[in-house]
Amino acid sequence: MFGFKNNSALNSDGAAALMKEPGESFKSYMRSYALLVVFLVMVIVLSIISPTFMTPKNIVNIFRQISINGILAVGMTFVIILGGIDLSIGSLCAIAGVTSAIMLERIPGISFVAIIAGVLACSFLGAVVGFIVSKFKIAPFIATLAMLTIARGLALVIAEGVPHTIKDPFYISLGNGYLWETSSPDQISIPTPVLIFVIVAAVSMIILYRTKFGRYVYAVGGNEQASRASGINVNKVKMMVFILNGTLCGIAGIVLAGRITSGQPSAATGYELDAIAAVIIGGASLTGGAGKISGTILGALIIGVLNNGLVLMGVSSYYQQIIRGVIIAAAVILDQRTKHIE
Repeated sequence: MFGFKNNSALNSDGAAALMKEPGESFKSYMRSYALLVVFLVMVIVLSIISPTFMTPKNIVNIFRQISINGILAVGMTFVIILGGIDLSIGSLCAIAGVTSAIMLERIPGISFVAIIAGVLACSFLGAVVGFIVSKFKIAPFIATLAMLTIARGLALVIAEGVPHTIKDPFYISLGNGYLWETSSPDQISIPTPVLIFVIVAAVSMIILYRTKFGRYVYAVGGNEQASRASGINVNKVKMMVFILNGTLCGIAGIVLAGRITSGQPSAATGYELDAIAAVIIGGASLTGGAGKISGTILGALIIGVLNNGLVLMGVSSYYQQIIRGVIIAAAVILDQRTKHIE
C-alpha cells in the first residue's frame, strides 16, 4: 500500500546491477564510449603523422567538408531508426540545386524564394516516397531506389542536362561564406555551412528526443506491430519521417549548390553512401529502433577526419574507397555483435 513492493523491486534491481561481473560493466562502458575513443585515437595519430592536420585552416576545412554529409546523415538517422533506408538523397540534393538555380536564372534577385522552392521540391519527393512506403507497404529500399532514378532523371530533364551557374551573392554565401571571417592564420573562421549543420542537428535533436513524434519514431522502428496496436498512426509517422528527410536533403542540396556555385543535375552522386556510413558508424541499428544524432555526428566526423588524413598522407583515392568500405563493414559487424551485450 505504501509502495514497499516497488521499492523492494528497485532494490532487487540495484543489487542485481551491483552483482554484475566486471567484464559486463567494461563491455557496457566500451559500447558507450568506443566510438569517441576511436575518434580521439585517429586525431592523435594523424596529428603525429601530419604536422598540418591540427592547423586552424585544416580544422575549418574538415568541418566544412563534413557539413553537407552531416545534414544528410541527420535525416538518414530518422529513416534508419524507423527501420528503413533512403538511397535517393543524392538525387534529391541535385533537384534542390537545379530547381533553385533555374529560378534564379529566369528571375534574378529572388534568391530566398528560389531556395525555398528547391527545398520544397525535395520535401514533396520525400512525401511521395513516404506515401509509397506507407500506403503500398513497399520496402523503403525499393521505394527509394526507384526515387533515386526518378529524381536524377527529373534533374536532368529540368536542367536540360547542363549545369546552371549561380551568381546570387546570398545564395553563394550559404556554401562559401563565413559567420565571421578573419585574415589571421591562427584564428578560426566559422563557415556558414557548419553553422547550418549545427542548427539542423540541434533542431533535429529536439524533435527526436523531446517530442512525441520522436518517441513514435523509435517505437515504430522497434516494433511496428506493437506500435500500431498501441494506437500510433504508423503510416503518418512514416510519411513525416520521409518528408523531414526530404527537407533536409533540400537544405543540403542548396548548401552544395552554393558551394559549387551552380545547380548541376549530376551533383551529389554517391552522397547517400557516406550518409549511411556515418549513421551506421554512429551506432544506429539497421534493424531500427536504435540510434542517436550525436552518434551520427561523431560518425560523420570520423569519416571526414579519415578522408582528410588520407589526403594529407597522399593516399590514392582508390585506396581511400577501400578503407572506407572496410570501416563500414567493421561497423556493421560491431553493430551485430553488440546486440548480444545485455
